[in-house]
This record gives sequence, C-alpha cells and structure tokens, in this order.
Amino acid sequence: MKETFSKEERLCRKSLIQEIFTSGLSVSVSPFKARWMHSALSSASPVQVLIAVPKATFHEASDRNLIRRRIRESFRKNKFNLYESLNNSGHQMAIVITYTGRKILPDSGIEEKIILLLQRLKSENEKASG
Repeated sequence: MKETFSKEERLCRKSLIQEIFTSGLSVSVSPFKARWMHSALSSASPVQVLIAVPKATFHEASDRNLIRRRIRESFRKNKFNLYESLNNSGHQMAIVITYTGRKILPDSGIEEKIILLLQRLKSENEKASG
C-alpha cells in the first residue's frame, strides 16, 4: 500500500459530513476529536477523512494550514493498521478529525497523538464489527 493521501481518501460530500455530525460516534485523544461512522463510500478507499482546524482558535490561515498539513502527513504515514482492520471487516469509514488544542504542537507530538487516535478508531471498528 502506498503512503499517499489521494483524492479518494478525502471526505468531500456535504451530506455525509452533516450525517457524521448528527449521528456519528466520537473518539477523543487530546488535542484531537474524531467523529466517525461506518458508511458506504463512493470510492474504493476504506477511509475518507476530513481535517478541520477551527478559525475561532487559530485566526491566522497560515497556522491552520500548518496544523492541517502536519495532521495530513501523520495520517498518511500511519494509516495502515486502520486500513487493514477495515479491509478485514469489509467496512468503510468516514472520519472528521478536529484539532481542539490551543497551541501548535510540533510534528512529533501531532504524529504521536494521531497514532493513538488511529489505534482507538481501529479498536472501535473491531467492537462494531464483531
């Protein structure tokens, strides 16, 4: 599996995003909150992800972009365990990852927390599927 973050892996459908916020489940690993749900996605990818950094917390667009870029990079490098779990269970998952921290973490801090978040999502998937 390639370490890429392709267009297929990006969550873009507004109706699905709205459905995640109304009826999705949530998992928190400070400074992240992930809302997710099993869904039949329009792509072949087992996961579609939306990364959100609130404008109210980080007023500068450059700060929001920096955080989003770091989260995307960490997800790209560490998504394999979650993908393997989803492929084994035959499910597809839509995820919205929101950065809830007040300070910008370094790359290593974000990567460490994303790994924990992906492990929690993997265990939630295994609970839900059997």
